[in-house]
Amino acid sequence: MPVQQPVQSSNLLEILEKILDKGVVIAGDIKISLADVDLLTIKIRLLVASVDKAKEIGMDWWEKDPYYSSKGLMAAEERAQLEERINRLEQLVEDKEKDSELPEGSESDKKEEKE
Repeated sequence: MPVQQPVQSSNLLEILEKILDKGVVIAGDIKISLADVDLLTIKIRLLVASVDKAKEIGMDWWEKDPYYSSKGLMAAEERAQLEERINRLEQLVEDKEKDSELPEGSESDKKEEKE
């Protein structure tokens, strides 16, 4: 009796290869309503593709996410430093604007208040 190979597994592999090569998007919404009032809406979007295909279409979040990547962690730290620097610069600008609004004689009064 000859050994038969399952035809289904080779078809499954071909289908999986095509899906990973081309990609497939699965989308759906779940809504929970009570008396015609939406209480909860969940939007589900799923993309199944190979890493190369995902990068080709511009999806590379795993490279920038601090949870998944050390590069992402460094980027998050740099962003926090930049935000802190921007806040300091904005505060300096605000202080200069306040100083320029004061009359000339009250500038020394302000210095005394700070001390």
